[in-house]
Order: sequence, then structure tokens, then C-alpha cells
Amino acid sequence: MRLIPSIDLRGGRCVRLLKGDFDAETRYDADPRDLLRNYRAQGADWLHIVDLDGARDGRIANRALIGELAAMPGISLQVGGGVRSAAVIDDLLGTGVSRVVIGSAAVDAPADTASWLRHYGAARVCLGFDVALDEAGVPRLRTHGWRTATARSLWEAVEDYLPAGLQHVLCTDIARDGALGGPNVALYADAARRYPQIAWQASGGVSNAADLAQLAASGAAAAISGKALLEKRISTEELQPYLRAV
Repeated sequence: MRLIPSIDLRGGRCVRLLKGDFDAETRYDADPRDLLRNYRAQGADWLHIVDLDGARDGRIANRALIGELAAMPGISLQVGGGVRSAAVIDDLLGTGVSRVVIGSAAVDAPADTASWLRHYGAARVCLGFDVALDEAGVPRLRTHGWRTATARSLWEAVEDYLPAGLQHVLCTDIARDGALGGPNVALYADAARRYPQIAWQASGGVSNAADLAQLAASGAAAAISGKALLEKRISTEELQPYLRAV
């Protein structure tokens, strides 16, 4: 399993939200450029960038900074937040971003999203599904910065995109995101069992090395971690088994 450090951007600054709540924001003094250099030095070969302004407003608001990060050598960028048109995908890929994450549009515009998967190639497009478990434990999709609930399940959404060659899915359990309470290991184990052909990226709740070990055992292809790394809750030595470039 690959560990992918995450940087969330809001107004050009590095922040973290608690359970997707824009009113529960923690700001960090770290410069995103310095964070990229630090993660690269530790051995990371991928970095996940979330444009939180874009996720909320439907446009890439931190475009200049993302372009600057993408131009830095030695690490590949995966970027999401506000990616809702082919023009935005073209722009991001043109700056050197290696993979774009389609979030709300994957729920709201399935025909367009399927066409993007086919046109750009499934290796360059990841679908980002944010979920909240219902009373029966079914993961239901949330959109538009997690503010809009839907009746659609994660499993229904994945089924829709298999004919388009879907390869990468980033799944966030929003109840775990930023809470450092441990990931929803059962969710990712279920996902990997149902769709072993998908490279599942687990997001939300990672707080220590034991969480990474559990996610690796679940069948997840990658784990996204932001807050735990920013707050240095996992030592460099503990991170090494999950950083592919080492």
C-alpha cells in the first residue's frame, strides 16, 4: 500500500477541516512548497492536493499555487476540488498534474465523467466519492464540499463507471475525516472485496502507524493522510514501509 500525503488548500494556505466543516478549520503555518519538499525527502512519490475553495465554489481557486507545486520535480501530483469540466482537466494536466480527482461531477454529471475517463485515460482520472454511512451502514454519497446528501450508494456509483474502465477511486468517510479517530477499515475491506480490480484510496481518520497497517491489510491500494502527517503523529521510520520511492 502506498501512503499519499495530503495538503488541503484554502486561500493559498494549508488547512484541515474537521469532518468537512468549513467552520471547523485548523490553519497550519507550513508553506505548501516546504511540505512538498519534506514529503519528497522522506520518500513520497505522490502528493494529494485538495482545493477546498474549488470543492465549495466549483472552480479551481488555487490554480497558481497548484501549478507551482506541479512544476516541482521528483513527485507526482493528484489534484481535486472544483474539477467539473474538461477545460479544468485540460488546464490541470497541462500544468504537469499527473492525475485529477473528479468529485461532485462524478455524481451530478455521470455522462460527462464517463467521457473524461475514456478520453484522458483511467490512469489520469480518479473518481473521488465522499460518503456518510446511513443507519443500515450503507455508504451514501455526499457532494459539493460534503454539504449535499444523496440517496445514491457508493456501490451504485462504482458500477456505473466500470464500463468506462474505472481504475482509481478515492473514498472518504467524512465522519472520520480530520478527526484522527482511526479509518473505516471495514468500509475499505468491503470495497476491495467487491471490486478488487479498483485501486482504492482510503481517506479519513489515519492517526498512527497501526492505522496504516490495518488499511494495508484491508486491500486498499493507497492511504491518504493529511493531519496526522502535519502534526507529526507518525515517525519517519514508521512511514518508510508505505513510501514507495524509498
